[in-house]
Amino acid sequence: MAIVEAAAVVIHTIFAAVWVGSVVFMTVSVLPMAKDGLLDPEAVERASGTLTRITRWSALLLLATGSYMASEFYTAEGLFGSGSGHLVLTMVALWLVLTGLLEMTTRRLEDGLQAKRVRAPAAETETWFRAASVVGLALLTVAGLLSSPGLI
Repeated sequence: MAIVEAAAVVIHTIFAAVWVGSVVFMTVSVLPMAKDGLLDPEAVERASGTLTRITRWSALLLLATGSYMASEFYTAEGLFGSGSGHLVLTMVALWLVLTGLLEMTTRRLEDGLQAKRVRAPAAETETWFRAASVVGLALLTVAGLLSSPGLI
């Protein structure tokens, strides 16, 4: 593997892990504290804003590096006609779902926080953040399968 391909894989993996880790942290740490009234609206809004920035940067970098890797490692026939190609397409679908879920959910959370409420917006978005966490973990699972030569 050439240095450019290796760099694409490393950047792709790091940003995917940071992104999913941020989503899971928001879900299991920030939201429960917000629901319990332990955080003020500004703190939750700051965490949500950080997650939004991470989401947008990661989405762009994952699109760029993923597109590059797909063009280097697969043909159209390979993407649509092989097990690993199907996993790549699954990753694209999960990436789209995760990006959409997070854009929608953080916007709902921030709308509630703008009204200086914390508990209700956190409770109202908790299920959506949990769904985003599950999608993110599925995305990393598929990435793990793809990185296991001979498995697929």
